[in-house]
Amino acid sequence: MDELQHQLSVIAEPSRFRIVELLRSGPHSVGGIVDALGMAQPHVSRHLRLLAEAGLVDATRQAQQRIYRLRPEPLRDIGAWAQSFAVLWTERLDRLGDFLDDTDPNGDRT
Repeated sequence: MDELQHQLSVIAEPSRFRIVELLRSGPHSVGGIVDALGMAQPHVSRHLRLLAEAGLVDATRQAQQRIYRLRPEPLRDIGAWAQSFAVLWTERLDRLGDFLDDTDPNGDRT
């Protein structure tokens, strides 16, 4: 849970969130991220380092460029964690629906 919490806190920073969103469409070079998001290269590099340290992205070298991509495993873990809340809300809404089905239009329980 500590790793998941750390990953969520890393993604929560707005610039890193934007980078993750961009990388969702596929791998990008640092320069491509700079161009796409209009951020300064040192800032992008710092954010990418933090994302890599959290295990959310990895990089490969192609000639003089570093190409970053999202790592699917931690994102699946985050998705499963978020999905657990959807299940919780579905159950609660089902109970509310049952309650409303048992209530007549005047607000009395049937």
